[in-house]
Parts: sequence; C-alpha cells; structure tokens
Amino acid sequence: MIDRQPISDQVEGFVTAIGGRALLSAVALDEGELTARGALTLRYGITFLGKPHLSIVPSLVVADYGELLKGEEAWEFLMTSAHLYPRADVCGFRSDGADEMTAVKQLDFDAPYDVFVYRDSQGHQPLAKLAGLIAAEGASYPERLLRHLPRYESLNAWRRIA
Repeated sequence: MIDRQPISDQVEGFVTAIGGRALLSAVALDEGELTARGALTLRYGITFLGKPHLSIVPSLVVADYGELLKGEEAWEFLMTSAHLYPRADVCGFRSDGADEMTAVKQLDFDAPYDVFVYRDSQGHQPLAKLAGLIAAEGASYPERLLRHLPRYESLNAWRRIA
C-alpha cells in the first residue's frame, strides 16, 4: 500500500454554522451553532470540471512519468505543473468523503478551491465546507488558507457580502 498524505494546515479556532453555512473564526461568535473548536485540520479541494458540487482533496499524484508525489510536493506539482501533465492521476478523497482517483484534466483549476475543516488529521469526511474566515486583518493564519477562503473583519461584514 502506498502511503498517501493530503495537504493540510493546522489552525486553532471556532467553526460556527449560521444559515446553513460554516464560518471559521479566531474567537467564538455571538450567534449560530458552534460545531467545532480548538485544534482543527483544514484541507483544500479542487473542483471537478462540470461538477461544481464535488471536489477532490489530493493525497497522492501519480505523474505521467511514474513519479509518486504526496503532501506539499503533490500540492506544488498541481499548482505549478499540472497543466503540463493532463494525464497524471490524482488520488484523494472527494468532498463527500469517498475515495477517488481522477486524471488532472478532469479538474477545474480555475474555479475557487473548497476549504474543508476536519476534526483531526486522520479524517476523510469533512466536518464542513467553510464559507469564510472571520478574523481581524492582523490575525495569523496560513497563507494558503488566506488565498482560498474569503476573510471578513466581522460577522456583520460577512453578512453584507453573503
């Protein structure tokens, strides 16, 4: 069995459900349903072409030339070189938790990526798909998270956009 390693970031925070959408915040929000708190694992899903409701969280890439890539190395390959190897295979878990393998050419790298939160680093089924980050501008979060999840200064600021 080949060891697979999904790309993930570890953060401390709160996940709150409001109106059917999940928000990550640095502090507890005054409303909504608290669904998780403390140490959280975040993973990033790449949307399937023509299936915007599904995405894959990569854990292993098998390049055309046979090289096996996992973790940060796989993510870097997908972000910078995937267009050169459309037949490369991506193995991982779909947004619904099912095991999946697909060709790079079946993925939509131009669509916004999904950001999922998991209770721990071993999970395959996401707790929630995040809709936004509620945190002040100076708050410290991983660069990848800030690139793929909209940040709002406050819950009211999120409401004006959402």
